[in-house]
Order: sequence, then C-alpha cells, then structure tokens
Amino acid sequence: MSVLLDSAVEHTRGSFENPGMFAPLASSFATALAAARSTPGTAIYSTALAIGAAGSAFHIYNVARRPGGFCWQNLFYAAPLGAPAALGLAGILGLAAQRLQLHPGSAPGRRAICAVAGIGMAGSAAEAALLHFRGAYHRPAMWLPVTVPPIGAIFLLRAATGARDRLARAWLGLTALLGVIGVAFHANGIAKQMGGWSNWRQNVLSGPPLPAPPSFLALALAGRAALAAR
Repeated sequence: MSVLLDSAVEHTRGSFENPGMFAPLASSFATALAAARSTPGTAIYSTALAIGAAGSAFHIYNVARRPGGFCWQNLFYAAPLGAPAALGLAGILGLAAQRLQLHPGSAPGRRAICAVAGIGMAGSAAEAALLHFRGAYHRPAMWLPVTVPPIGAIFLLRAATGARDRLARAWLGLTALLGVIGVAFHANGIAKQMGGWSNWRQNVLSGPPLPAPPSFLALALAGRAALAAR
C-alpha cells in the first residue's frame, strides 16, 4: 500500500505522461490484495518484481537523459531512483513469505525475508538521506531515518546469516515506530507549505511524501515476523 500511494502521488505529479506509469499502481494494488488474503500469488508477486525492475530501468533512463545526467540537481528532482525498487522488494517479500507459509520450518524462507527486508531498509534509508539532504536537514528529526533504519538493516542482514542479536527485535520495533511518526512529520511539513492543507492538491504533490515513511514500518514488521518465526 505504501508503494501504491507513493506511485500514485509521484506519477500524478508527472501527469502520467507515459502509459507505463499506471503499471506500478495496478501491480502494487494486486500485490497488497494477494498478501492481505494470504492466497497463493506467485504470478502476482513475480509480476511486481518484473515491473519494479523495469521501473528502475525507466527511472535511471529518465535521470540519464536530462541535461547534466547524474548530477545532484537531477537526483533531487527527477524520477526517484529507489522508488520502483520498492515494488520489486514487495514482490520478493511476497514470494519468500509464500514459501514460508507453505513450509513453516523453512530456514531459507526466514533468512530470505530477513535479507530482503534488510536490503530494502538500507535502500529506503539511502533515499531518505538524499531527499533530506535536498532539504538541508533543516530539522533535527530529519536525521532519524538515516541513522535508526541502517542499524536495523545490519541486524536483519546478520539474521540472514544465522546470527542472533538480542536487540534486533526491539530495534526493529523502534524502526517501525519511526515509520508511523514520520507520517506526522511529513504531514506537518505539508501544513507549513504555502496554503497548508487548505491547498492540499498542490502541497501533497510538492511537499514531503506522506506514503514514504510507512515503508520503514512495513520492512521492520516483515523483519520482526521473520525473527519471530525463527
């Protein structure tokens, strides 16, 4: 759902100039529905993975073809490089969770979820670092998503190798809480835009992305679920 809403906001800002921009919306909705129903969805999850990979290629091309190529200006304001990968990660998580559901004692399934969640958390933190750098870290709270989640990612990647850390589940709980609090901070950022929430049609598109912080919540919960299953 985080991917669905984020894609909807960003592609609305891009006026859906390419018909392919509707693909991640349909795929993320189908993926969320399949996961919520806990029904076999190999084709749906595989499609999400494929669309996520294709979207990453399109976004890289979008940045590369702009004047200046991979410069800071384009990385800040062109198509976000990390966004399509979130859909691919959702597909991989779905496939791994489905394997774990069919084979509850499967250690590879648990470790795969830890690895994917850890990689996704590190990638989300990197994207937050880029966008918060664009905002010049003008609020101390903007440092939280670039300091807390990376440690959670390390815990998850260690768990993927079989290591056990006493603080892992507690730290992932803190990361999940950050995903909730981040929405409040972004909502406050929109309120401080010209016109605030009374001008929400413009400010939701130009202000801090509301659907972005819940990605930390989702990845942290996936990691905690995998640790609990172990």
